[in-house]
Amino acid sequence: MSDKERREAGSLNSTIKRYFSKKEDTNKIKSNLKRFRRKSTNRRHLDEKNETRYVPLANNRNRHVDKRSFKDEARDEKMYVIPLGGLEEVGKNMTAFQYKDEIVVVDAGLTFPEDEHLGIDVIIPDFAYLEANRNKIKALLLTHGHEDHIGAVPYFYQKLGTENIPMYGGKLTLALAKAKFEKKDAKLPKEKVITGRNILKISKYFTVEFISVTHSIADCYAICIKTPAATILHSGDFKVDLTPVNGEGFDFGRLAQLGEEGIDLLLSDSTNAQIPGFTPSERTVGESLKDEFSKAKGRIILAAFASHVHRLQQIVNIAHSHGRKIAIDGRSMIKIFEICSNLGYLKLPKDIMIDIEKVETHPANKVLILCTGTQGEPLAALSRIANGTHKHITLRQGDTVVISATPIPGNEKAATKNINQLMKRDANVVFEKGVGIHVSGHGCQEEQKLMINLVKPKFFMPVHGEYAMIKKHKELAVAVGVEEKNVLLVENGAKLELSKRAFRQVGKVPSGATFIDGFGIGDIGNAVLKDRQNLADDGIVIISILKYKNGTFNENIELVTRGFVYNKDAESLLSRTKELVKKELSVLQSEKVKEIGKIKQRIRIKVGDFLLKETDRDPIILPIIMDN
Repeated sequence: MSDKERREAGSLNSTIKRYFSKKEDTNKIKSNLKRFRRKSTNRRHLDEKNETRYVPLANNRNRHVDKRSFKDEARDEKMYVIPLGGLEEVGKNMTAFQYKDEIVVVDAGLTFPEDEHLGIDVIIPDFAYLEANRNKIKALLLTHGHEDHIGAVPYFYQKLGTENIPMYGGKLTLALAKAKFEKKDAKLPKEKVITGRNILKISKYFTVEFISVTHSIADCYAICIKTPAATILHSGDFKVDLTPVNGEGFDFGRLAQLGEEGIDLLLSDSTNAQIPGFTPSERTVGESLKDEFSKAKGRIILAAFASHVHRLQQIVNIAHSHGRKIAIDGRSMIKIFEICSNLGYLKLPKDIMIDIEKVETHPANKVLILCTGTQGEPLAALSRIANGTHKHITLRQGDTVVISATPIPGNEKAATKNINQLMKRDANVVFEKGVGIHVSGHGCQEEQKLMINLVKPKFFMPVHGEYAMIKKHKELAVAVGVEEKNVLLVENGAKLELSKRAFRQVGKVPSGATFIDGFGIGDIGNAVLKDRQNLADDGIVIISILKYKNGTFNENIELVTRGFVYNKDAESLLSRTKELVKKELSVLQSEKVKEIGKIKQRIRIKVGDFLLKETDRDPIILPIIMDN
């Protein structure tokens, strides 16, 4: 302590003695005055740049601390972004975000099988990484209620359990997600209903905020995710609709505000990255549908996506204004009408709905049949109408069929087949893009640029789309100012490390597709699909052999084929096959081979080689050995 400070201390002590009695706690007052003096001294030790200071600590009052070290430590904090679906594909969107021992998951979607997925119902992401880290998962966040974002929700909880993983989303989104649990072996999780600008502390490290965007369904949100390491914005599916039918609208203000606050990483929807310009407003569809209703003289059969709630409301309003009753068909359409009308998202005029069975009892010009099947799904209502197999609806001259959708990539062939079948039945089919009866729910190039400009991210990762879409989205981001080195194109399963300084891939986690067939989850693998493909390509040959207790075989060999050759036309081939089996059984007996597995394998190889040589086909050979 300097001489000046000693003099000041002495003066203070004399003041205390002079003005306070012995009953006062003079020691306490002295202590407080000393703390004040130390605090004042520390202020005097700040340099002009405010970079270095002396901080009083319990054991070392003069320990030197450099503020820059705190900044460097914050920049070195790391978190991980792990896409498990939605990259280089359309569908099964799912992304995990991990910081230390906590994970939040955004969306759990499905995709539908293609031609090679014989017998498969739906395809969902591989949950292996999440199963291995189930105790770290703190929440499932849902951007909106489309199948490619919520279709895998019941399977997610069936695998991971519902005890500690609440589900967050808009009111409609959660209602649609809960409906998926019917007939599934999973309990409903705790749910948290959100609205736009809800900021929620969902765990020790994660804070999330839902920001309203416009899409082709109500309650659609982007999600801002904050951790000590970084701030991320996940756009969800979006378009910039300046005249939405209803809902909260596109929250330009909050997105721009978040951009000013600082977004380290933006993950953004790439679906329409190859399409220039802007996507038209959903309201334009309503105007085009009014024209089609005015032209139609007979029944109107209108196929639409069941989840297009805003469009369904416009259709209901137009039908009501034209005096038409509405009959609905298709399981998903019926479910949507039930849920949305109960929640108030669909407002139905009194007595406008009629049963599909009663359509024939109403005048043709007073009926609208609203159904599913825009993608040519074989069992959907529109497909059954087109094929003449619908139980209640038979197409007749004067009917107008309106298909208010465009085929999803991969569905073009099935959708076109439906249109051809409808035209063969003399229906007036309205489906062309130029008519304006459908607009996309995804933003085109200018809207994607607008999102990037609003948010101004340091790092960028295009998601939700095939590789060509994602690659084009990268080009758009670079064009509006994101540094090319800061844009990552990755595959599902990539483990991406994110900090304030860098964004890079550091590894891979298990990922891929899980096939759902009936009630089974993942019990159908590539080997089973290969067998199904072989059955479809070349059929099966079943060989029944009777084995006696003494180890000999009955000479009456039975052959049954399915999908291989027609038995009556191949008697000679099948007779020679039986003789071949008899000879091989004799050889096996002479070699004293008794293991059933080895016997079946030898017969399978011999018969397979013989039939391939004779027919140039490779059927599945299935030997069955029965004990007598």
